[in-house]
Amino acid sequence: MTTHDVPTESLPRILAPHWRAIAAATIAAGALGAAGSFLISPWFTARTTFITPQPQQGLAGAALASLGALSGLAGAVAGVKSPGDQYVGLLQSATVSNRIIDKFKLVEVYDVKYKMDARKELATNARFGLGKKDNIITIEVDDRDPQRAADMANSYLQELRELSEHLSLTEAQQRRAFFEKQLKLTQERLQQAQRALQKTGFNPGALKAEPKAAAEAYAKLQAQATAAEVKLQALRRGLSDSAGEVQMQLGVVAGLREQLAKLERPQGESSGQDYISSYRDYKYQETLFEIIARQFEVAKVDESRESNVFQVIDVATPPERKSKPKRSVIALGAMFGGFLLACFWYRRQHLKSLTAPAA
Repeated sequence: MTTHDVPTESLPRILAPHWRAIAAATIAAGALGAAGSFLISPWFTARTTFITPQPQQGLAGAALASLGALSGLAGAVAGVKSPGDQYVGLLQSATVSNRIIDKFKLVEVYDVKYKMDARKELATNARFGLGKKDNIITIEVDDRDPQRAADMANSYLQELRELSEHLSLTEAQQRRAFFEKQLKLTQERLQQAQRALQKTGFNPGALKAEPKAAAEAYAKLQAQATAAEVKLQALRRGLSDSAGEVQMQLGVVAGLREQLAKLERPQGESSGQDYISSYRDYKYQETLFEIIARQFEVAKVDESRESNVFQVIDVATPPERKSKPKRSVIALGAMFGGFLLACFWYRRQHLKSLTAPAA
């Protein structure tokens, strides 16, 4: 009789006569698994939690509301990624990992040859979670020594605090750095415009005469156009050109530039054209400088208010109970494996008996 001629029979009917042996094998496998779990060194998990820095919006929002074309610029500049994601990324960085490895001599603790191997081992033993709603970051570290696990978890927070001091991560810090750079550029252009205006031979009384009204209107419009273009650049850092906010801002920039083009068209002969152009440029740079200087001061005030960057909720303490191995899980897994092996064994014996040649 070939295997194709063997009559099919349901698996429960095949195993039913051997249920006692299968049960005994299952219990024995579970007992062996539970006994073997005692040979595995216990691991302990230490845990610490802290709140990420909260963005300062009161003072900045009030100032931005009065800045016209610059309104909303700080929000676009403040970073596409949330601060919490940035802090988790720093915790996972090689810089922080190397400091932890050196501080606790983990190359010797993990019994590895190279630091890169210790980083891989540390990456499996350290976990970082971020609460999307409450911005609470959780640090968990596994180690065979409960005291070392607690010290490592607290050291992660300490290393993060030291590293973040050298980086601009908070909203106010990013906004302050951005406007500080723009303020320096605008100040240089204002000085150049002032020198160009002086070369036209103006006197103090000339500044109070025409074309003051026209020049100031032109300067204000040009400052708004430049501010709108700066906001467009900030939006493009985190959004594609097809995004609705970018398309809307493109329309604003195009409209302002069209108004400027109308004012810049020549309208017949005029005397003192060099003076008018220089005066326009000077008033434009002056207006833009005042706008950016005001926002720069707001960012500095907000940054000074962010003194307590991290608010620690729970400091890691040496855990009293082990976190792994889970003896119950190991025992149940061993029992399940023993049950499957016993079933496979008796099914195979049944098939052999059917295919064996008759005596």
